[in-house]
Amino acid sequence: MLSISSSFSLTRLERKMRNADSYADWKKAALEHDALSGFEAWKGKEASKSYDYVNIRTRIDVLKEFRHQEDDVGLLFALNEGIHGNQGGMGKSVLYNLAKFGTKHLIEEYVDEIVDALEHISTIPETSEITKEDKLDFFERASHCFGRSALMLSGAGSLGHFHRGVVKTLFEHKLLPNVISGSSAGSISAAILGTYSDQELPAVLLGENELDPQQDKIDNRPRSFIRQQTDPASLKIMLEAILPDLTFQEAYEKTGRMISITIAPFEEHQSSRLMNAITSPNVFVRTAVMASCAVPGVYPPVMLMAKNVYGEAQPHLPDRRWVDGAMTDDLPAKRLARLYGVNHYIVSQANPLALAIIKGEQYMPVSDGAKNVLRLSTHEILKSGEKFSRRYLRKIPEVGKTMNMFYSVMAQDYKGDVNIVPNFSFVDPQKLLGQLTSDEIQELVIEGERSTWPQLEQIKTCSKIGHKLDEILDHHSEHNIKRLYKKRR
Repeated sequence: MLSISSSFSLTRLERKMRNADSYADWKKAALEHDALSGFEAWKGKEASKSYDYVNIRTRIDVLKEFRHQEDDVGLLFALNEGIHGNQGGMGKSVLYNLAKFGTKHLIEEYVDEIVDALEHISTIPETSEITKEDKLDFFERASHCFGRSALMLSGAGSLGHFHRGVVKTLFEHKLLPNVISGSSAGSISAAILGTYSDQELPAVLLGENELDPQQDKIDNRPRSFIRQQTDPASLKIMLEAILPDLTFQEAYEKTGRMISITIAPFEEHQSSRLMNAITSPNVFVRTAVMASCAVPGVYPPVMLMAKNVYGEAQPHLPDRRWVDGAMTDDLPAKRLARLYGVNHYIVSQANPLALAIIKGEQYMPVSDGAKNVLRLSTHEILKSGEKFSRRYLRKIPEVGKTMNMFYSVMAQDYKGDVNIVPNFSFVDPQKLLGQLTSDEIQELVIEGERSTWPQLEQIKTCSKIGHKLDEILDHHSEHNIKRLYKKRR
């Protein structure tokens, strides 16, 4: 039982963490909090019912022994027994939600030992016992088995500047996944990451310059009770200013990042699409982002543009129009798993509706099992309601379309393995599609940074092995997508 003075000290430290101006300040307060609360001692104690600590300790000792004996064949054999992201239950969220900074030292030791062993195997000379083919076969199987991490950026309207703070922090700490998806406002940040190289990104993410060329005009506008809303023309000008004129294929070839943009169909009897270098290599990224940001009823639906066989711009599916991707698939986890082998999801969530659902679940006085049952039951009810509206509202297509969108929005899963969410719970409705001042944008960026700091150690621990495998198997420079464009005679 903590004393009253200790409780006051913990509250003071939590306030310092909430208001920290830098990651260093936040980390210092978090470590002090762990020391005072007793969780620093908890991190050093291996035994726990939350994970199989015996299995993990045994694996570490075996790998260390082979390396000590300089037995590379034995080390490779031991690694071949399996590299899993959830080895011994080490990926459970409870292991990362108790302490303010980090988790069990045993888990961190295991991850570091695996990474060192992988690096060692990749650098040893090829011999008759361990050939180049043996190494390549092992690393490809290990990568397939371990899977990839993905960053999913939700829809958020003008609150999407929150995502900039998230990606800025992940980029600074070299924790940005190569697989990134974005819907609606999140598609803008995803497109920036996919069209700017690592050398160019600091000027965009870390620079002081505003991304919107009309920002000075917004800042100098006289104050009014009614906020000016972002119109399609303003959005188009902003996207043309910040996004290079690249197709998804060209963007991947330039950066190596696998970005995906979610768009939803405007017409009935069509399904949502995930636009990327695999499914739509010749579509222009900018037009996909414009479509993903086209809120139904506010912005007109968008026709996509793509390069034809001669490299010239032309309409893509000219009889189809597309709207806000968040309406149907805000976080396309299943599609990313199928296309890119993703099994670990980092979610930057600033969608006001999703935040209300997430925060509502947190305060429900029931167990996690009951929450899961309630969630599944709600999804089934919504699915039945959608079938009803499709059947009985055919004669009123606009109402039926609206009802279908409502069911689709409410039935989605808005969480991942790591969830980065802002602290604010109330959002001024005028801000959702409103033109924000530089100060308001900066507040959202800082909120994104502060919301990411508590998750960095979990992201680092859960993705470090995957990053090392991707680094070893980096085929990007060798295996560019084949260009099919021709020159006209």
